[in-house]
Amino acid sequence: MKKVLVMFLFLVAGLQVNAQARVLKSVNEAGDVATFELDCTVKFQTLAKGLRYNITRHEFKGPEMKNSYRLLLVMDGFYSKTLNKEMTISAVLNDGTVIEARKTIEDDGFFDGACTLKIKDPKALLEANIAKIIVHADKDVVYTLSEQNKAIFKKNLSNIMTEK
Repeated sequence: MKKVLVMFLFLVAGLQVNAQARVLKSVNEAGDVATFELDCTVKFQTLAKGLRYNITRHEFKGPEMKNSYRLLLVMDGFYSKTLNKEMTISAVLNDGTVIEARKTIEDDGFFDGACTLKIKDPKALLEANIAKIIVHADKDVVYTLSEQNKAIFKKNLSNIMTEK
């Protein structure tokens, strides 16, 4: 009986750790912009070991304004001294598409470990898988994603896209 109880507790704890995040909604005071983002009040979602993320959608009122999607990447303990004033972070999809962002290096010459990628086509990102994230610094750092984290990312992205 004790063994069954212990196994049940580990199963529940494992499901909580790997569960998708709930979506938080906020609207600005004027009521013309709604923001939908993953709930990171307790912890960020994990994309790969040492790489956490948040997804945000800004929904603008009016037919001429489109939604904007952003993927915030946070690299745990990643600090790099670079010779350049900019650093490039790339998300490489399975189909070979590359989503890039350039990050300006801080005045002290160090990168603080956070970067935001603009997602131009979230539907295409749902259909494709992110194969790896590459941080181009004094040496390239490659984060590879597990199948489980890819599936949770897709669920989170889908939830952000469909939330009203």
